[in-house]
Amino acid sequence: MDTAFPYSQYVTGKNFVGRRSDVTLLGNFLSQGEHVTLYEPPKTGKTSLIQQTLFTMRLSGTAFTVGQFSALNIRTPEAFLLRLGSTLIRMVASTPSEYADLVQRYLSETHFVFDPAAYADGEQVLTLGWELDQADIAAMLSFPFRLAQERGDRLILIIDDFQCLTLLDNPDAILRPLDNSLKENRDKRRFSYIFCGSGVNAMSRIFKGSLLFSRLVERVRLSPVDEREMADHVHKGFLAGGKVVEKELLQGACRLFKGHLWYINHFAAICDAMTRGYIMEPVLVDALNCLLAVHEPRFSAMVSDLTTHQVSLLRATVEGVTRFSSADVIRKYGLNSSANVKRVKDALMKKEVLQFDENDNPSIIDPLFEYWVRKYYFEFKD
Repeated sequence: MDTAFPYSQYVTGKNFVGRRSDVTLLGNFLSQGEHVTLYEPPKTGKTSLIQQTLFTMRLSGTAFTVGQFSALNIRTPEAFLLRLGSTLIRMVASTPSEYADLVQRYLSETHFVFDPAAYADGEQVLTLGWELDQADIAAMLSFPFRLAQERGDRLILIIDDFQCLTLLDNPDAILRPLDNSLKENRDKRRFSYIFCGSGVNAMSRIFKGSLLFSRLVERVRLSPVDEREMADHVHKGFLAGGKVVEKELLQGACRLFKGHLWYINHFAAICDAMTRGYIMEPVLVDALNCLLAVHEPRFSAMVSDLTTHQVSLLRATVEGVTRFSSADVIRKYGLNSSANVKRVKDALMKKEVLQFDENDNPSIIDPLFEYWVRKYYFEFKD
């Protein structure tokens, strides 16, 4: 169903708001054959940016083939490599005979095979005929570069939830060979990875906190969307449906959500469903309460998973504290010691509750969770 406020899928075209410079930047990197990492909080527009960029590249006449898979449910190196290879093969082939030919041409000296019985049973393009070894890993990770180079095509592979590779028993079993593969193929510009992730701290540990992927992968950040531009977009959406709302009220909502487009669109969709005419402030308040009701179980589970010290440091963050290791802050919030503060900070980052900027200033990753925890958990009176 066509809606002025889509929030259940990515957006392009007229529904893509702001971030034009991000589209240009990402498009330039991909056109030059660079590898890119894009990690931002969940539902903040990563997929929309990628799809809008690919749409713009096609309009400009750039030819390429795109593949995509998620690492969300991957827990072993074997599963990652099988999905990587299967996705690449399906990008350029469409029949069992073509699948078998590609495996024979590019992976014949590995333990990866095309098994007709496995394909007939579950449409598996690749299986492992023996236990995985280092030669198999290296061959599979070089496969996309060889495939693109020999075909003369430009291939782009999007890997979603890439941060889930940190959940492997030994993440380096894949990350280090992948780093080596990018180094060895740095001059082959017909293939590009887009490493996409919603675990901002986990992704940061991969691409900034380790020695891996240095100068091999470019990071693209999502630019903030101006609240007036977003409010204008929502305002036009209401007008298209014959409804009127004051722009100042919409700007206030955009400010509360800190430009989080998914929350804003969901909030606007609720408002749209609640009235047929003029949208007054009480409607906006009711819509906010409806949105909170949807997410409250998740927020409750998040705080229930926190220790007492973690709750104390979260409270300090809400109250504007930035230097947690000072003696007065440790004493006021019962944080015990500076060593304990570091452990608590690390735990909250691992749980993707807080993130810290280059100056070690904290912020709560989810703006609606920040509003809920301030008003309903800590019961602050604003």
